[in-house]
Amino acid sequence: MAPPSHSHVAAADRWVMHAHARMFVRTWTNRAAAPDLAPIVLLHDSLGSVDLWRDFPARLAAGTGRTVIAYDRLGFGKSDARADVLTPSFIGDEAATGFAALREQLGIRRFVVFGHSVGGAMAIHCAARYQDDCAALVTESAQVFAEQTTLAGVRAAKLQFADGEQFGRLEKYHGDKARWVLEAWTGTWLSERFSAWTLREVLPRVAAPTLAIHGGEDEYGSTRHPALIGEWCGAAVRVEILRDLHHLPHREQPDRVVDLVRDFLRTVP
Repeated sequence: MAPPSHSHVAAADRWVMHAHARMFVRTWTNRAAAPDLAPIVLLHDSLGSVDLWRDFPARLAAGTGRTVIAYDRLGFGKSDARADVLTPSFIGDEAATGFAALREQLGIRRFVVFGHSVGGAMAIHCAARYQDDCAALVTESAQVFAEQTTLAGVRAAKLQFADGEQFGRLEKYHGDKARWVLEAWTGTWLSERFSAWTLREVLPRVAAPTLAIHGGEDEYGSTRHPALIGEWCGAAVRVEILRDLHHLPHREQPDRVVDLVRDFLRTVP
């Protein structure tokens, strides 16, 4: 199937205030979309940002006929810096802080939430916290507990980013916040107090139809994660294992992911 043209998708940037700081937001509006369809809100991964989604949001807006919204969490990308040390509750906290501020200031009521990696865990919290307003949940490469495969991947990445050239890739997207971004990821996930983290008590509170996408060769988490989403979730779950893909399906085969999401959302208002 040929990828949909996104020439009719317009992008616009703005700022949202949260905790006396600015969060950077980009919106992709499909001019051909039905205005009453719930928008898709994207939650990025541990090293991610709006810009690191690249052209996937535009493809998603074109393919689904919906508005797509992405934001840089505080400390990431173009958003303002933060200096605090993340606690194990940071994943659940995002639903009540940054995501809540985004909804309030953009006037978002019903929404579809799509999260990648740790953003997928945050998306699960968002769906659980706002049951009445969440139209659908999509997770991609999400983790739901502190698996040894995940922690081994974090350790390997920490060593990789010790190289100046590799660290420069982080600076390209996060500027002088790059060191905090890296430490926030590796320091939190590899801490002893994070070892008991799990979404076992959160997923049963999800009431929205759920699509769990996972690469069969994901280096940051086995297919046990989407299986547990299907087992623990309080709503109907469609699990899609993309056997030949890794941790970034939306970058490795973006049109394949867009097709999955489009088909999943076909009956979601």
